[in-house]
Amino acid sequence: MWKFRANSPNVSKRLLALGLLLSAIAAPLLSGMPRAERHEQRHEIDRMEDAWRYAMLHADAATVGTMLADDYMGISPMGTLQSKEQTLAILRAGSMRFKTIEISDRKVRLYGSTAVVTSRAEVDGVSPDGALTGSYRYTHVWVRGEKGVWKIVSFEASRIDELHD
Repeated sequence: MWKFRANSPNVSKRLLALGLLLSAIAAPLLSGMPRAERHEQRHEIDRMEDAWRYAMLHADAATVGTMLADDYMGISPMGTLQSKEQTLAILRAGSMRFKTIEISDRKVRLYGSTAVVTSRAEVDGVSPDGALTGSYRYTHVWVRGEKGVWKIVSFEASRIDELHD
């Protein structure tokens, strides 16, 4: 058994070792899910983000429709609100078209059954608000429903001011 004396030079080392041991034991319990599961969920979200990009490039309203939650709300770079129905109607009508969407700096953060994705996008296209050309940052919020299916509940995009990026 360890004996701790205030004047012992080994007290700090022993307390540090005990703290590291307790951290190693407690970390998996506090994280909410095993590391491998979090890793797999991040990859799943990455794959869905890639599928979203592909569907947007090809104006595939059917695929986008399966990805958006019924109560989805999007905010365009101009501040326009769009429901799921409005977003799909715009895609079907061809008033939103993309020549390119190049994604970089993607970060996926998991919070239980919610994933927040932030990315940078270099785009060339048009929307009902006008030209969509240049650099943007966007956020997708994905929520995993009762059946285990991830859906986008929120989207917001902001144009990057190149002078301040």
